[in-house]
Amino acid sequence: MAGMKVNLCSLELDNPVIPASGTFGFGYEFAELYDINILGTFSFKGTTREPRFGNPTPRIAECTAGMINSVGLQNPGVDKVISEELPKLQKVFSKKVMANVSGFSVEDYAYTCEKLDKCPQVGWLEVNVSCPNVHGGGMSFGTSPESAAEVTKAVKQITTKPVIIKLSPNVTDIVSIAKACEEAGADGISLINTLLGMRIDLKTKKPVIAIVMGGFSGPAVFPVALRMVYQVSSAVNVPVIGMGGVSSAEDVIEMMLAGASAVEVGAANLVDPYACKNIIEALPEAMKKYGIDNLEDIIGGARNG
Repeated sequence: MAGMKVNLCSLELDNPVIPASGTFGFGYEFAELYDINILGTFSFKGTTREPRFGNPTPRIAECTAGMINSVGLQNPGVDKVISEELPKLQKVFSKKVMANVSGFSVEDYAYTCEKLDKCPQVGWLEVNVSCPNVHGGGMSFGTSPESAAEVTKAVKQITTKPVIIKLSPNVTDIVSIAKACEEAGADGISLINTLLGMRIDLKTKKPVIAIVMGGFSGPAVFPVALRMVYQVSSAVNVPVIGMGGVSSAEDVIEMMLAGASAVEVGAANLVDPYACKNIIEALPEAMKKYGIDNLEDIIGGARNG
């Protein structure tokens, strides 16, 4: 039997595959299609202090080997997530879930994280300082070491659960930001969030996305994500979750060789709702093909070659 169990911030996962925030709703929607307990865990929809309607439409654009989105953190707000969404999830998912949190101020992040930290269902807090689709929040905190560290420190002061900081690739030096988060107390780092991209409609000669630009994701970004996971995991001593264009069992193995302890799958879920299930089921055969007995043994293996 292939050894697929991994450890993420002292919590064991049956396998390293985690649907990424914003691509898996609050989980119970996918439970209508298959038993989501097959997952390592999943990161639920980005949650903010107050409800958000999101950005104006159109907010999705297709592109070669990927897509652009500018949903803008549409969510019902933390109180309704706790009172309505998590009870629905509890009926279909028996494992700890990862809470994804975003904000527009350091106080916002702290407030939302403190509330979710008290939820027994929540195992990890994934703090998103990297969303490119909101003005004055998200990515504005993740583009400098000082701001990212400030959010990290504030959240760590009032939480008890592992805090994983989600970083933006839209920076010059992602390593310095990751190291600043680690020094401020982060228990883990996840990366990458989407790259910033745009499309222009040739008929109207105007941007396809209503707010002009959005987050570019999909298979096309995988080499960039892999490079950044390799760089960051080489520079920090906390676990790294790799993501960005992952769409196969082989991609998961490659991410882990680059240094990821677990791997999130994003855009692939929007193309095929069974993507994560298929990847998990394909992992044992892929491991056998490449002579891997235990996935934990290969984490960072590319640095040892």
